[in-house]
Amino acid sequence: MTFDIITNNLPALTVIIPLIAGFLTPIIGWINRKLCWYHVMLTMFIVFLITASNLLTVINTGTIHYQFGGWAPPFGIEYVIDLLNGFVCIIIAFIGLMVSIYSKESIKKELPGKTIPYYSIYLLLVTGLMGMTITGDIFNFYVFLEISSLTAYALIAIGDRKDGIVASFNYLIMGTVAASFILLGIGYLYAVTGTLNMADMQNILPTIYDNKVVLAALAFFMAGFSIKVGLFPLHTWLPDAYTHAPSTSSALIAGLMTKVGAYAMIRFMFGVFTPAFVIDMTRMTEILTWAAALAIIVGSVLAIAQSDMKRMLAYSSVSQIGYILLGVGLANVIGMQGGLLHILNHAVMKSALFLVAGAIFYRTGIRNIHQFKGLGKRMPVTTTVFLIAGLSMIGVPGTVGFTSKWYLVLGSMEAGMWIFVLIILASSLLNLAYFWRVFDNIWFGHPHEVEKIKRDEAPLSMLIPMVILAGLCIFFGIFAYYPLHYILEPLSNMLLGIGVLP
Repeated sequence: MTFDIITNNLPALTVIIPLIAGFLTPIIGWINRKLCWYHVMLTMFIVFLITASNLLTVINTGTIHYQFGGWAPPFGIEYVIDLLNGFVCIIIAFIGLMVSIYSKESIKKELPGKTIPYYSIYLLLVTGLMGMTITGDIFNFYVFLEISSLTAYALIAIGDRKDGIVASFNYLIMGTVAASFILLGIGYLYAVTGTLNMADMQNILPTIYDNKVVLAALAFFMAGFSIKVGLFPLHTWLPDAYTHAPSTSSALIAGLMTKVGAYAMIRFMFGVFTPAFVIDMTRMTEILTWAAALAIIVGSVLAIAQSDMKRMLAYSSVSQIGYILLGVGLANVIGMQGGLLHILNHAVMKSALFLVAGAIFYRTGIRNIHQFKGLGKRMPVTTTVFLIAGLSMIGVPGTVGFTSKWYLVLGSMEAGMWIFVLIILASSLLNLAYFWRVFDNIWFGHPHEVEKIKRDEAPLSMLIPMVILAGLCIFFGIFAYYPLHYILEPLSNMLLGIGVLP
C-alpha cells in the first residue's frame, strides 16, 4: 500500500524531495557539517531514480498526468511528464548527482565555511529546474523560473571574489529583464485565453492567431528565453557568470541552466503555440536558425581569443547553444533530433570540461591555458577526461558531439540550407583551433610554472564523476541509437505535429 502511494506520486516527489531536502540541509549541517555532502548526494540519487522511473513509464505507457488536490485542469495545477520533459528531467538529475559527488573536496577548498548554505541553495536550484520542466501550468512555470534564477545568482556570488558578485549582479539584471518579458507573455496569453494550463492554451490559441496580442506574447517569450539561454547577442551575462562562479557552480549552471532554458523555448514554441504558427505563420523558426547560426560562429571566434580556461568554455557554450537552437529552428524531424540530442550531449560534455577546470584549479591554482604546459604528465586522468570531452565538442567520430552535428548537417541538407552545413563544418574547425591550444600545452608543452605542481591527481571524489562523464561522451557517441530511437525520434514527430506520443 505504501509502495503504491509512493509510485503514484512520483511526479510530485520529483520536486518535493529536493525542496524538502534543501530546507533540511541547515538542520543536518547543525548536527554534523560533514553529513551535508552525504545528504545531498543521497537526495540527488533518489531524484535520479525517480526521473528514470518516470521516463521509463512514459516510454512504455505514455504521458503522465498528475493532478494536485483533486482539481482537474484547466482549473487545477497539473504536472505533465512526456518524452520531452522526461528526457530533460533525467539529465538534470544525473548532472546534479555527478556535480554533488564532485563537490565534496572542491567546495571545501573554494568555499571554506560555506558548505551548508551552498548545499541548501544547490538543492533549491535543482527544485526550480525540475519544477520548470514538469509543470503543465504556465504561471507555475514562472514561479519555478524565479526560484531557479535566484538560486543561480546566489551560487555564483557565494564565493569571496568580488568578480563573482559583479558577475552575479549582471546576471540578475539580465535575468530580471528576461523574466519580465516572459511574465508579460504569460499575462498576454492569459488575457486572451482565460486559462493558465499549457495544453488548454494550445487548444484555444489557434482560434485567435489573428490577434496581435498573441503575436506580441510570442515575441516576448522568444526575447526572454533568448536571454536565458545566452543566445548571441543576448549572451553578455554568461561569460562572467561561468568564469567567476565556484567550480561546482560553473559545472552545474553551464550543464543545466541553459539546457532548461532551451527546453522552455521548445515547450512554448511547440507545446503552447503550435508548429503551424511558429513555422508557417510567423516564420519564427526561420529567424531562430539564422540567430543560432550567428551564435555558432561568433561564440567559437570569441572562445579562440580567451586565455582563461573557464572563460574559453563559457564562450564555447554560446556557440553550443546555437547548435541546439539551429536544430529546433530547422523544423524537420532529423534536424530536431540533432538539436534535442545536443541538449544531452552538451550537458555531458560541458559539465565534464568545467569539472576538469575545477580539478586543475584545485591542484594548481591556475586557469591560464598557457600555464598548462606538461600538465598531462602530472594529472593524466584529469587531462584525459579533458581530451575526450574536448574531442566530443569538436565532433570527432565516435563521440557524442559528432552524432548531433551529423544530424544537424543532415537536417540542414533536408531543409535545403547548405549554408548551415558550411557553418557547422567551419565551427568544428574553430572548435579544433581553441581546443588544440589546450591539448598542445597539456600534452606537448614543456613545463615551466607547473614545475611546482604536486605530482598527483585530484581527490577520488572529484575524479569519479569526471571519468563517468567522459565515458558517456564515448558511450552515447557509439550507442546514440538508443536515445534517438526510443525518445528523440517520436519526440521530434510529436513536436512537429507529425505524430503523437505513445
